[in-house]
Amino acid sequence: MGETTRIACKCGQTRLEVEGKPIKSVECCCTSCREAADRMQRLEGAPRTVTDHGTTPFVMYRKDRVRFLAGANTLAGFRLSPEASSRRVIATCCNTPVYLEFKGGHWLSFYSGLWPVGTKPAPTMRTMTSDLPEGSTLPNDIPNAKKHSLGFFAKLFGAWVAMGFRSPKMSNTGEINV
Repeated sequence: MGETTRIACKCGQTRLEVEGKPIKSVECCCTSCREAADRMQRLEGAPRTVTDHGTTPFVMYRKDRVRFLAGANTLAGFRLSPEASSRRVIATCCNTPVYLEFKGGHWLSFYSGLWPVGTKPAPTMRTMTSDLPEGSTLPNDIPNAKKHSLGFFAKLFGAWVAMGFRSPKMSNTGEINV
């Protein structure tokens, strides 16, 4: 399975470890990720969660390779709307965004700010660039996909196969109004 990496919220109260290599490391440009980042960054003391070009960097891990070591009781989730299929989860001790979870998903998309400086996996692509405002420009250092690519979905499907088509449930978190 490989190495274990320990990551934490800004204040260190919420700590977890992820095992092995991530499914993928990406920067998302979708409207909902940008809206959620804007809302979360308004919380008192919250760290910045977007790059200088307005993307949200995530490191994606299988749920069966994630273990909370401390601070799970600080986690609170929110949805952009009651019917939204995605939920963002924040460590309320310091308002650090921790992960994005899709309803029924077998993976978690961790906000890359949880990794110590210089240790986070480099993104391999940007996705959903078609959602960016007109006139936005992105660097050409990695692929800038207009939508989720076939390769992106193939990586997610491969991880699901490796998990025996299971989608573990995350423990319930509190709710936060963002």
